[in-house]
Amino acid sequence: MEYKIDDKTLKAPAFIEFVNKVRQGNYDIDKTQDALSKTLNITAYDGDELVGCLRILSDGYFFGTITELLVLPDYQKKGIGSRLLQLAKQNTPTMLYFGSQPGIEAFYEKNGCQKSLQSYMIEKK
Repeated sequence: MEYKIDDKTLKAPAFIEFVNKVRQGNYDIDKTQDALSKTLNITAYDGDELVGCLRILSDGYFFGTITELLVLPDYQKKGIGSRLLQLAKQNTPTMLYFGSQPGIEAFYEKNGCQKSLQSYMIEKK
């Protein structure tokens, strides 16, 4: 497994193909590329195949958030997500805040993440 920190080679077409294997969506290629350019992308590759990605959005001083942590279903429970979290912790200048999907909390707690504030959202219609 090869891990890349601040993966500048990650492009929207490959990312969209990867994301659609985890959760189906209708992703705009230009907006996806713009989003990728604004985050620190920590990736995991098995050969040439993108199998895991953790994205961090940060102001570099006060706030950082993990926007997503995704691992292909066939690669889950093999330590890839845990390694991506370790690399995130080592390569961010801020604390990281993030939400968790229901049922995944034990994964984060096992990896030393502390439960924090309840999260809320404002949905854009």
